[in-house]
Amino acid sequence: MKLLTIITFLLFNTSVTWLGNFNQAKTEAVKTHKLILINFSGSDWCGPCIRLRKEILESSTFTDYAAEHLLLVRADFPRQKKNQLSKEQVKLNEDLADKYNSEGKFPYTLLVDEQGKVLKAWDGFPDESPEKFVAEITQFTHAI
Repeated sequence: MKLLTIITFLLFNTSVTWLGNFNQAKTEAVKTHKLILINFSGSDWCGPCIRLRKEILESSTFTDYAAEHLLLVRADFPRQKKNQLSKEQVKLNEDLADKYNSEGKFPYTLLVDEQGKVLKAWDGFPDESPEKFVAEITQFTHAI
């Protein structure tokens, strides 16, 4: 019975991959003509960031849509020593923040095209359902 449950979970669980390298995402976006969602987060200290991740970005509504239509990039800025990132990842995140989040907003989420042009920004926690969040993105993905 456990094996059947695991197989069912794997078959119906749409997983998404959050990249840490925006340049890699842009290269892939050019090939696939997908939009890129960038999420600036303080994963271990920012309450609204944690809420955004749990309530929207990890919802099946969002992950099902993102798996087919988006490339995802997370620029995380954790504070706890146990969650520290590699020096290389910190540099990538800082460079991305210099370009798109110079004011240091958290959470801050952007939808950009394959050239990196900002199409939509969410400043703070978007106080809406995952369905509404996806619907806002869909307006741009259908234009591609």
